[in-house]
Amino acid sequence: MAEEQKFSTAGNDMDRRSFIKWSVVGWSAFAAVVAGYGSMVTRFLFPNVLFEPVQIFGAGYPDEYEVGQVSEQFKDQYGVWIVRDDEKIYALSTVCTHLGCTPNWMPSETKFKCPCHGSGFYTTGINFEGPAPRPLERFKIALSDEGEIIVDKTKKFQQEKGEWTDPDSFIAV
Repeated sequence: MAEEQKFSTAGNDMDRRSFIKWSVVGWSAFAAVVAGYGSMVTRFLFPNVLFEPVQIFGAGYPDEYEVGQVSEQFKDQYGVWIVRDDEKIYALSTVCTHLGCTPNWMPSETKFKCPCHGSGFYTTGINFEGPAPRPLERFKIALSDEGEIIVDKTKKFQQEKGEWTDPDSFIAV
């Protein structure tokens, strides 16, 4: 009690209760700052990795695709159309070669139409209208040992380079 009176009589208006309250506030702020810097250092220790979707996937069996039809089954998930004509099956990229928009399949007009700038592509992927400078790209496609279609998006084929005749760019049926 005598010490308490000494403390208050020394010209300092802070009592014990106020001191403890401000100490708790100060230490809490210090701990928050240290935790913030700690989280930034921890984030720096981990690499900045971009998680991309799977680039190689199974696309069913050839019998599941009708002749003359475009399958949009993998458009949203993988960015791929599977097209079957009389002779082959191929996987087209859903990225417009003009500015990278996603064209839409127009079954009544049997063409792909880009909503951004109006580029049009035949079912083969060849551009025929609009500002697209070149045809759509194709992905590597093959049959597994079990007969399932495997699409590999890591390998692209471009028509203007003559790569569409590569046997890896289509499956003969």
